[in-house]
Amino acid sequence: MQVFRGFRHPGVAPACALTIGNFDGVHRGHQAMLGLLNTEARLRGLPSCVLTFEPHPRDYFAALTKRPELAPARIGTLRDKLGELAAGGVAQTIVLPFDARLASQTPEEFIQHVLIEGLGARYVLVGDDFRFGAKRAGDYAMLDRAGEQHGFDVARMNSYEVHGLRVSSSAVREALAEGRMGDVQALLGRPYAISGHVVHGRKLGRALGASAPGRNDGFRTLNLRFKHWKPAASGIFAVLVHGLADTPLPGVANLGVRPSLDANDVNAGRVLLETHCLDWPAELGSEGAYGKIVRVELLHKLHDELRYTSLEALTAGIAKDGRDARAFFASTHAETHRQTTRDRI
Repeated sequence: MQVFRGFRHPGVAPACALTIGNFDGVHRGHQAMLGLLNTEARLRGLPSCVLTFEPHPRDYFAALTKRPELAPARIGTLRDKLGELAAGGVAQTIVLPFDARLASQTPEEFIQHVLIEGLGARYVLVGDDFRFGAKRAGDYAMLDRAGEQHGFDVARMNSYEVHGLRVSSSAVREALAEGRMGDVQALLGRPYAISGHVVHGRKLGRALGASAPGRNDGFRTLNLRFKHWKPAASGIFAVLVHGLADTPLPGVANLGVRPSLDANDVNAGRVLLETHCLDWPAELGSEGAYGKIVRVELLHKLHDELRYTSLEALTAGIAKDGRDARAFFASTHAETHRQTTRDRI
């Protein structure tokens, strides 16, 4: 999949089949839209294209009005969104900066300058609640009329449901906030995951719980930055880490702002996913993970973030979380074994 920041690039296809949206989480409703888009693109001999925005429009208006509570919690990072769009078979994605200029465009200007002149849209697929243009004045009916006038097809996809539940980014955010990771997986069609480069931290974890002073063999962690200040999920999770070894590694992770650390933390003020692999790969040594791209699947929430009053209490807390994560994986393995046995009978 080709990715472009804006559409004024020579590599952008001169014509396309297009869908538009924020695609936060790329859930099963989004995936159904991508499937339909790809089908229509093939029928027309066109590349499929996604037009998405960064920042999220509601992020922009929350900052503009200085009302951060209006910003939606972010399900996934831009990296993960682009990865899932690529997995959905999209040929190109345009990441359009949402700024004052775009926010002030009338619906008619958006159609003319972005859809027609910028992207050469020949087919446009939108959701049933799609609105666009300044003050969200544009709707499906307006877009449909413009399609008739300018010669592009317009289609609308109805809501996607799973067991009677409407699949939406809002539903995913709610399930993540409540730690209902099984429901999250049902809505996404996959385990919830965060990926990124492993970055340096204070290296405090390796000293906590070390077998002896100076050994630094305690709770080594993989640090991934979540590049948004308001993640939809937070807390302590049992996780699987992909990308460090031939098989996924079980672990325990903290997603949040680490309230027990002081302001001198190198990642202070940033949302971080800190993951401790329950069995650290010996071949990595103490430094071998830095710079690697890993994907961490958050499978089960253990509890919310806690503030510990001392490093001793923090060490004990991490150790307990590790034991609880091991118990989760043991129970999951046992249940899988029971299910396999039942299937064979």
